[in-house]
Amino acid sequence: MGVLSGSPQNEPLHYGEVFAIFSFLAAAKGKIAGYQTLINHTGDEDLKKLLTDSIQDMKREEEKLEEILKVNGIALPPAPPERPFATVESIPPGARINDPEVSAMVSADIAAGLIACSQAIAQSVREDIAMMFGQFHMTKAQYGAKLLRLNKEKGWLIPPPLHLNTPEDC
Repeated sequence: MGVLSGSPQNEPLHYGEVFAIFSFLAAAKGKIAGYQTLINHTGDEDLKKLLTDSIQDMKREEEKLEEILKVNGIALPPAPPERPFATVESIPPGARINDPEVSAMVSADIAAGLIACSQAIAQSVREDIAMMFGQFHMTKAQYGAKLLRLNKEKGWLIPPPLHLNTPEDC
């Protein structure tokens, strides 16, 4: 029996898995603080709820990732401090990030997160690590779908030009 033939939790992490976990955790810690700030700027209650729910999911991801790194004797990335709560009214209009801008930033974050999860899955040797990133991927895809629906409902989605010509029209 080889090194990789037993229980996945007993298998060593390879450097790619360590880097994926460490970098994903560092990004999650930054996004949590960033989304706390964005909540302060958000006036739309549906968008605020999506951000709040997303933070809670990222904190759950953070706990799983930290546990894996700790068990394997790997130092944790630094975390920014929690952001204080502010009311949207206390932010001057010229300094405020508008709801469509917040939504666009979160949409881009979701897309980047999906790519990071896919890459981690593809390079994983340990099944438990691949499955964990698969779960993270599924959660991000669900947020992407929720945000797409929200963007359409609120009129924040600016679609590219639609191609309406058929081959017969050319």
